[in-house]
Amino acid sequence: MIYRVRISLRIALCIAVLAVGVACQPDLDTPTPYSIPSTSIPAITPTNTANRFLVERTDHIQEEVTFNNLDSDYVLPETTAEPEPISFPAPQVVSLSTWRPALYPAPLALTTYDHFYLSSPFSANDVPWPVEDYRYGGSFFEDVVHSGMDIKIPEGTPVLAAGPGKVIWAGYGLLSGRFDIDDPYGKAVMIRHNFGFQGSHIYSVYAHLDRVDVFRDQHVETGEVIGLSGETGKTSGPHLHFEVRLKKDDFFSTRNPELWLVPPQGWGVLAGRVMNTGGRKLEGQLVTVRTKGDERFWRAFSYHGGKNINSDPYYQENLVISDLPAGQYEIEINYLSKIYTLDIEIRPGMVSYFSFRGRSGYTSESPPLPGSDFEPPQFP
Repeated sequence: MIYRVRISLRIALCIAVLAVGVACQPDLDTPTPYSIPSTSIPAITPTNTANRFLVERTDHIQEEVTFNNLDSDYVLPETTAEPEPISFPAPQVVSLSTWRPALYPAPLALTTYDHFYLSSPFSANDVPWPVEDYRYGGSFFEDVVHSGMDIKIPEGTPVLAAGPGKVIWAGYGLLSGRFDIDDPYGKAVMIRHNFGFQGSHIYSVYAHLDRVDVFRDQHVETGEVIGLSGETGKTSGPHLHFEVRLKKDDFFSTRNPELWLVPPQGWGVLAGRVMNTGGRKLEGQLVTVRTKGDERFWRAFSYHGGKNINSDPYYQENLVISDLPAGQYEIEINYLSKIYTLDIEIRPGMVSYFSFRGRSGYTSESPPLPGSDFEPPQFP
């Protein structure tokens, strides 16, 4: 009898433990809400201080682009294509990558031919720097030349509109112009801004998103959340691919975004034209920039050739580094096994320029001002 009582007590105890365990399980059907950080870039509407803005009004639009997009009420599926791997290299740049001051307010154009019209696509508490091997003009993916800048950022980070304008693409299929889950951009957003440059529209592209929070024809303001960063499309690491397009909204009308994003206060941008002795632009030439007096350095490669790569009409550059605090620097180029150096000053809120011509060395003089005979390069 005592033996039976003990067995009954053990069975009752096991049933009680199981009941408590089931009651403590989380509710798997209840999604965890996402909290958007409260700190964000304030909405700033560009003014006409640079005297070169194209306000988007019905009677002023010079070009209306027709897209073969999906209807706005079409719900995109949440499945993604199997990504092709990109190996992000271990960071090799020793810089102030853990801190940055506040951005200058956009637009900023301290000289006639600069155009810092767009704000950072991330909030002030995020520190986005371009991945040095995946800047504009880099080559990868079987010689595909990179048409934007890659910003490595954790998946799920809010992505912000870099300027006010109208959403003209939201979802899969940006490259092909129609819904395509295998599109290399993955989930993407494109904005046509309601200001321009020298009579041409400016577009910004945000690719590889995990989630899109806007829809076609929606108006957005600077700093408005348009989605969350992710790794959809051709990538195996979470990051944002950011593009700037000028005049047309196609793959062949891109410009280097580092010449269009307003820098942090007290920081500047370096643009260079790197050539061989005969004056032909060098492709994939490594350029190292070092601070004077300490061990910080930055690296970048000159643009590879590609129909989707376009230099600025004034600078005619093939290299840009935007994440430089103002100060004294030394540029170093190894050309035909000889080291060439140049001392240069990075000025706050401006583009500092240099050119290199093989055995002839450097010059830090700005390009000549366009005169009556100046003809900017034609778009493809």
